[in-house]
Amino acid sequence: MNFPANLKYSKDHEWLRIEGNDAFIGITAFAQGELGDIVFVDIGTRGDTLDKDAVFGTIEAVKTVSDLFMPAGGKVTELNSKIDTNPELVNKDPYGDGWLVKITLSNPAEVGALMSAEDYKKMIGK
Repeated sequence: MNFPANLKYSKDHEWLRIEGNDAFIGITAFAQGELGDIVFVDIGTRGDTLDKDAVFGTIEAVKTVSDLFMPAGGKVTELNSKIDTNPELVNKDPYGDGWLVKITLSNPAEVGALMSAEDYKKMIGK
């Protein structure tokens, strides 16, 4: 299972990739594997400023629906339009084309509280 070292990870199985003052957010390979085949992603928070741990959308798999949580606070500036018509990208490429939202960080210091790849692997027992 892949856990890129350049990402930060949350206890809720989201990842965050920093690019300047912005960050991309998605779910981890572990999370998508646990969910199974993803059939729909519902994110209606574009333009909203959300706090760390706030729900920014839901992800639906064949057997379940799960909330998506902000790993750090920020304004949702972009949604990944590719997953509207191809939600399976979250399964196929969770760290690449399967990203979910782009945010502008409200408090970049919150990123420091997230886990490294090694810490995340320990948390999930890998």
